[in-house]
Amino acid sequence: MAHADITQPLRLNVEVAVGMAPRLVARHSVQLPAGGTVRQALELSGLLDQPNGPNWANISTGQWFVGVWGRRAELDHVLRERDRVEVYRGLKVDPKEARRVRYRAHGEKLPKGIHRSPKKQA
Repeated sequence: MAHADITQPLRLNVEVAVGMAPRLVARHSVQLPAGGTVRQALELSGLLDQPNGPNWANISTGQWFVGVWGRRAELDHVLRERDRVEVYRGLKVDPKEARRVRYRAHGEKLPKGIHRSPKKQA
């Protein structure tokens, strides 16, 4: 049975992803010592230093949120090998309300198989 070399500290490979704008995600891979936290990964990535992106103040006020693999996480959350730390913007519109607005704009729902004929323009 092989033993791990204890002279070298264990390193974690972690990816940090930040949604800078719709359909624009900045990603950065970082290496942390074993027991590294979300805060350390964000600091090493440098992605929170963007002028128009998320920053520590926006995270502390709740305008931006932090998670690991799609689940909210605290800054002191201990990471594991190959985790992905994600930074999310707060929603501007409730998704349920947006769906209702789209439904009303489209009109009533017709039974399956019945199609509305396009309106003729004069």
